[in-house]
Amino acid sequence: MTTAPQGLLAGWLTEQRWFAGKGHAIDDLSIDSLTEIRPGDPGLVHLIVSVRQADRRTRYQLLAGLRAELPERLKHVLIGTCRWPGEDERYLYDAAHDAALTSDLLAGMAGGLRVGDLAFHRVPGTDIDTGQRSLVLTAEQSNTSLVYGDRYILKLFRQLTPGTNPELEIVTGLAAAGSVHVARPYGWIEAPVGDDPPGKEPTTLAIMQEFLSNAGDGWTMALTSVRDLYASPEDVPAEEAGGDFAAESFRLGTATAEVHRQLAEVFPTGTIEPADIKRLTELFRRRLDQAVAEVPALGEHADVAGRAFDRLAELGHGVPVQRVHGDYHLGQVMRTPVDWVVLDFEGEPGQPLAERRALDSPLRDVAGMLRSFDYAARHLLADHPEAASLEGRALEWSTRNRAAFLAGYTEGGGHIRGDDAVLLRALELSKAVYEVVYESRNRPAWLPIPLAAFAGSRDS
Repeated sequence: MTTAPQGLLAGWLTEQRWFAGKGHAIDDLSIDSLTEIRPGDPGLVHLIVSVRQADRRTRYQLLAGLRAELPERLKHVLIGTCRWPGEDERYLYDAAHDAALTSDLLAGMAGGLRVGDLAFHRVPGTDIDTGQRSLVLTAEQSNTSLVYGDRYILKLFRQLTPGTNPELEIVTGLAAAGSVHVARPYGWIEAPVGDDPPGKEPTTLAIMQEFLSNAGDGWTMALTSVRDLYASPEDVPAEEAGGDFAAESFRLGTATAEVHRQLAEVFPTGTIEPADIKRLTELFRRRLDQAVAEVPALGEHADVAGRAFDRLAELGHGVPVQRVHGDYHLGQVMRTPVDWVVLDFEGEPGQPLAERRALDSPLRDVAGMLRSFDYAARHLLADHPEAASLEGRALEWSTRNRAAFLAGYTEGGGHIRGDDAVLLRALELSKAVYEVVYESRNRPAWLPIPLAAFAGSRDS
């Protein structure tokens, strides 16, 4: 039995990890655009679909493969069988997993292909080897990345927001400025997305960068260090444990400061005035009140955050703002044999594009990384039989690496003095308030991790 493509897609989308509307029925699905990249069998079609759930409308993109016979290797990504307009019945599947078709994306970027609404672009001054075969990475939640050989990684933005993705802006801008802390960009794909003209905007569908094949991610490296410390005798301090991470934390701090400096050179900067800071503080307080109402365990610590927010509200001068990463943590950085490289400048997926592009204090990124060090230190305690006895070790590791990161950030030209520390502390605790709510809803066993941020009066 054949089914209309819309019906097949509605059933399939809800099962994908990058689908944002899990738990809610799809009320309507429509195909905004259908572009044939490769005709024939196998065929490759690019789709942009609009999904309506209650009063929410979300757009997604899909690379659809069409085959009369489906090989065994592709049966795990089968969407269904359908009779495509003007075609016989064929198998419809997620072509991101079909290396025989994804080679067309490389060729399109290398040659500046334009087909229908799709425009493929190559970064000037780069060459693209179109002979590389792709493999899908499976760890991502909100996007899909294809690795071509050991050369390139192509990120497909599954959920589409009309406009240029901040990651494309920032990576190409920093690379053109000679930054060594971004993976080299090679190309991108775009198409007009939005409601009927004049509402459509050129929108980033995918970005291709250098694949860092000999790099390790910061989160994994940090957890290895924590495990080594936990396994060490109690009388061995963190600096003498085999996997001490502090030197890397220092280098990461330096790299972060250099990226912030280059962002300020390449993109606009500004200042938020005391009145704006007070409004920001009021927002922090509202979120704190809401969090306490939802997670009563936070109530006994609310005064710690409240005092930090009070100090922020008392600032009598403006605060410099600029483009920032926006979602900075140990999972967003890679250690190559040469230095640290920063990934994923798209900001928090799902947030409005204007918000992700907005100027902000670079200390927001610093706060995000400090919270990530706390998570790395305590993550392994969630189900650990000796969690209580290891609390001191967790605090030791976190304190040591936070201090090393901040020292490196200062060494690299970042400023955290006087009132900077006031802002940083408020940003960090605001982040922890968000984490408390998130963990309460999704991972209750992890709730002690963000709650620990309010213990005592630790200075950043």
